[in-house]
Amino acid sequence: MTVRIIIFARLREIVGAAERPLTLPSGALVRDAWAALAAEMPALSPLETSTRVARNGRIIATDEPLHDGDEIAFLPPVGGG
Repeated sequence: MTVRIIIFARLREIVGAAERPLTLPSGALVRDAWAALAAEMPALSPLETSTRVARNGRIIATDEPLHDGDEIAFLPPVGGG
């Protein structure tokens, strides 16, 4: 299956793109998508616990299943003032 990954802020800087397709095996979970990206870009690994995930516009847990064509957004913590 192929999902579309949307990446913001610091995560975008690490990945080097705002979005990208990601091919995963059928039955993959959200955490599998993160693991696949982190395997390619190890600098993402320390940010896993502070990153929220949205699937098709709704915040979800990382143990949620993915479906072909899903849009997955990785949302890092936001700071500022």
